[in-house]
Amino acid sequence: MKLVIAQMKHETNTFSPVPTPLERFGFEGNPPPRGEEAVAAYRGTGSAIAAFIELAEAAGAQYVVPVAGSAWPSGPVEDAAFEAMSALICDAVAQGCDGVLLDLHGAMVTQTYEDGEGELLRRIRAVAPDVPVGVALDMHTNLYDGMGDHSTVIAGYQTYPHIDMHGTGLRAGRALLAMLQGRAKPAMAWGRADMLPHVMRQGSDDEPNRSLQARCREMEAQGALCASVFVGFPNADIKYAGLSAVVVTDNDPALARKWTDELLTLAWQRREEFVYRIEPLAESMARALALAATKPPGTGPIVLLDHSDNCASGGTMDTMTVLGAMLDAGLTDAVAFAIFDPEAVKKMMAAGVGATITLPLGGKLDMPGIGLKGEPRVVTGRVRRLSDGQYRNRGPMSTGERGSMGPCAVLEVQGVQVVVISDHVEPNDLAPFTAVGIAPETMKFVMLKSRIHWRAGLRSLAHAVVECAGTGVCTSDYSLLKFKNVRRPIYPLDAI
Repeated sequence: MKLVIAQMKHETNTFSPVPTPLERFGFEGNPPPRGEEAVAAYRGTGSAIAAFIELAEAAGAQYVVPVAGSAWPSGPVEDAAFEAMSALICDAVAQGCDGVLLDLHGAMVTQTYEDGEGELLRRIRAVAPDVPVGVALDMHTNLYDGMGDHSTVIAGYQTYPHIDMHGTGLRAGRALLAMLQGRAKPAMAWGRADMLPHVMRQGSDDEPNRSLQARCREMEAQGALCASVFVGFPNADIKYAGLSAVVVTDNDPALARKWTDELLTLAWQRREEFVYRIEPLAESMARALALAATKPPGTGPIVLLDHSDNCASGGTMDTMTVLGAMLDAGLTDAVAFAIFDPEAVKKMMAAGVGATITLPLGGKLDMPGIGLKGEPRVVTGRVRRLSDGQYRNRGPMSTGERGSMGPCAVLEVQGVQVVVISDHVEPNDLAPFTAVGIAPETMKFVMLKSRIHWRAGLRSLAHAVVECAGTGVCTSDYSLLKFKNVRRPIYPLDAI
């Protein structure tokens, strides 16, 4: 048995100004790894592609990995990047194989295609019409028919934060291997609901998504090969952004259809619970100060979430609105992670540790997609640390995977340690803090440019959480997102 195993992952924020060239899919500005380099990069990690590799080796199968590309979310993928990775995958399939296992995202938009994954799968079908294809997808998939039409098995993450990426690879891979070994005959159904859940209401520890994902697991316990609810990625102005479901059964298409419809009905009935109500930033700052005044000694920090500017949803990660509010409110004994500003890092590297420096911080990127100009804030602070920004995730999310903040610095400004980075990284693990010598559990306040993923590696530290509505292309304020292409009517943009 010969398998083609590949990864091509990107969540596209169509409002984001951050470009997405091929180099963003690799490490430290290099193209994505291929062949044995790709296997070495991901074997033993908490990824779906690692699960595919383990399953192939356990089954004694031959396998090739033509490419393993994964990029932090950003604007539409450049056509050259999509064409390069797609060609590598399709060429490997064309050389002959018994099955294909793909670690994809499900919300890739390219400069040409709204449905990047569906286009890749269509091309695979063009060179190998009958080859079975198993796909692992992110919970934020925006499901197009091309994904369902051209794949054999689909399994999606059932957790957000995504701590089951490896498990999802096992679910998709085992179902496909069962087919190849004559032990199963997958039958798949899928569908969409006309609803656009807010990301800040999508956590799988929270209702209503907790119940939806629990029902998926029940269906798998009752015989489904894979059952998935995709809450969708709403910061994408494309036709089929929003919630969907896929169920794969063993040779029972009627049951797959019934269960898919059940999941969609359950989600629709609870659509109001997916709506996020935004608190004014001034109220959030006042609440943070009040919480600090009553915080018992020895308890963890108050976490401030700058959820409108999260690079894991395509944010620039350089807006200064929330950090500025912290400085204006006089919050001290604090850390802010992080501000993306390679230019500022270079200046601090030149100044050296211990230097006092005044510079414009953040705000280097305009955001025409939401009609905002970048607004740097001039700050004066002391350079506390410099680092190459390299680390490996401890887990439970992306366990063992390599991460890079690029050259980075810690600038202390008015009692706030600001981590300034050169490569986009979301704070969902302790490892990037350790890499710059910061112990967040010892701080009074920790500001994170994150939405939900911070919970994976840092939630256990928090005494309290304050969600801060700053500015950025990851906003949950749908009135700021000028949707032109999403299907209408759709809830909650329309009262249906």
